[in-house]
Amino acid sequence: MEKNYKQTLIACYLSFITQAICANFAPLLFLKFHTDYSVSLGRIALIPTAFFFTQLLIDVFCARFVDSIGYRRSVIVSEIACGFGLIGLAILPELFPDPFMGIILCVIIYAVGSGLIEVLASPIVEACPFDHKDAVMSLLHSFYCWGSVGVILLSTLFFATVGIEHWKILACIWALIPLFNIYNFAVCPIEHLTEDGKGMSIRSLFRVPLFWLAILLMVCAGASELSMAQWASAYAEAALNLPKTIGDLAGPCMFAVTMGISRVIYGKYGAKMNLIHFMIGSGILCFCCYLLASLSSNPFIGLIGCIFCGFSVGIMWPGTISITSPRLPEGGTAMFALLAMAGDLGGGFGPSLVGSVTQQAGDNLQSGMLVGAVFPLLLVVALFLLSRNAQDSRK
Repeated sequence: MEKNYKQTLIACYLSFITQAICANFAPLLFLKFHTDYSVSLGRIALIPTAFFFTQLLIDVFCARFVDSIGYRRSVIVSEIACGFGLIGLAILPELFPDPFMGIILCVIIYAVGSGLIEVLASPIVEACPFDHKDAVMSLLHSFYCWGSVGVILLSTLFFATVGIEHWKILACIWALIPLFNIYNFAVCPIEHLTEDGKGMSIRSLFRVPLFWLAILLMVCAGASELSMAQWASAYAEAALNLPKTIGDLAGPCMFAVTMGISRVIYGKYGAKMNLIHFMIGSGILCFCCYLLASLSSNPFIGLIGCIFCGFSVGIMWPGTISITSPRLPEGGTAMFALLAMAGDLGGGFGPSLVGSVTQQAGDNLQSGMLVGAVFPLLLVVALFLLSRNAQDSRK
């Protein structure tokens, strides 16, 4: 029987939506946790830290052990962890003497699933016999954007109509997506990038100069994306004096929309484009968007810079994967895991740098945004080096 790889693609689409749910749902409830469970805002700030730190640990784990465990088992575990972590969020805080410990435990559980998705979905799709895989990869990653938009909009609608006091019901509803996706991954065809034991080791990857260039690209991609995404809501509130709900919609939600549009455009027309040139153009646009957000005296122009920054960063993460994979065909799961780890490192370091500079500048967020412009600039330089290397190799 002919294998149905479209089912594999649908399963991976849903896994990226699941990842978006895990990353975006709990932050919408931070103030609810604060009031209902009497958790200090300082402790609540540890929730995203625990989430991203767990993902980093999973990236390292996957680089060493996923090939021996197998893609199918690992990705099914990812969906189980996400589903039960979200359900647990509605149950466990009430069972612990300290509700915060129940919240953190659930966040760690679904962060394990999210980290596995981050590492496994891309190589699973890369191993499928699709034409124009760079375009397919871009479209795949767009589902994280649409998932983020859906979580923000639908959760906001639920809270406005049903009431935020019923958030536990919504947590269980969101959990249905990964639990349903267990079946998809159990029956869909899954191939491997390399034969058993034939993938490059971590030590071998670190000996390849191209891999270090890819690591730099991923760090810059993660930092360029999240430095703006995580501060977009605060920028909208501070610069335009918007209420938080409107600020979330005008800032991070519109950022995710334009990022998704960018990935869909490349997914549809990528076969006719040069990926490196498209990424260089995106990096230059990203640099300009950071300058608009940081230097413009008109807050609405600054907000436009924030929003269109989403479009500019859309191709960076999936594009780096698509550039690296065919150049290191024996890279295997270790390569994808380490690239994901580099992206997460950039995603953690970038927003922290922006926040630190903002504080040192007397809470001037525009000064922090100006420092964030260094990441797309470094990405463009790295892409020029990669382009020159590709031209030299053809001579």
